[in-house]
Amino acid sequence: MPEQVPVTDRPPVSVCMATYNGAKHIRQQLASILIQLQPQDEIIISDDSSTDDTLSIIADFKDERIRVFPNNTFRNPIYNFEFALKQAQHEYLFLCDQDDYWYPHKLDTVTKLLSEHLLVVHDCEVVDISGKVLHSSFFDYIHLGQGGFFKNLLKNRYVGCCMAFRRDLLEQSLPFPKSIPMHDWWIGLIAAAKGRVYHCPDKLIRYIRHSETASNTGAKSQRSMQQKVVIRYFLLKNIIIRVLLSR
Repeated sequence: MPEQVPVTDRPPVSVCMATYNGAKHIRQQLASILIQLQPQDEIIISDDSSTDDTLSIIADFKDERIRVFPNNTFRNPIYNFEFALKQAQHEYLFLCDQDDYWYPHKLDTVTKLLSEHLLVVHDCEVVDISGKVLHSSFFDYIHLGQGGFFKNLLKNRYVGCCMAFRRDLLEQSLPFPKSIPMHDWWIGLIAAAKGRVYHCPDKLIRYIRHSETASNTGAKSQRSMQQKVVIRYFLLKNIIIRVLLSR
């Protein structure tokens, strides 16, 4: 078991991971997370019926802070993440991919920020499968700049593996509406509609891009203009229902 960090009085955290055939990278990812966790924290892993060694690698850690939910059949990372989030027990929630790497100061940096913000989105370094740096700053790559709800409705700048949020945002985000394009976009827009998003400039993970990466955040969309309009209309309609009309 990785050495644990000293106990502090911060709220406990739930790290929520959706897995599917992640054996190539998940050992390194879990090790980078566990070393930052305290005894009261947890990692929730919802596995979408992996057919490789993902589950056996997770079991090798023999760490009671890891709670695994195997044999799910979502066949969709959005609803695999939704299930993981529904199992989370704690106040602070981190979205986590199976194939990245957390830098040692990520959890401490973000939990301090969550004491003041509803949602924190941090920068990251983007690398390929060999470790070659593709973009030294993801924020620079997507031209993050300044902007609120409508800027992010037009183009998704929320990447789940760089997001953490408080439980009250989770409660307003669940259940996910059917057919949302991505869970991180939905959660981010809910937070932006409430006006409480902080973009942290610190690069806190290595974001590994490869052919099996589920998210295409930052990549050029292949959807038609009609599809783009419909998606944004759908998101806006559901945000209005979920946030504005529920007040």
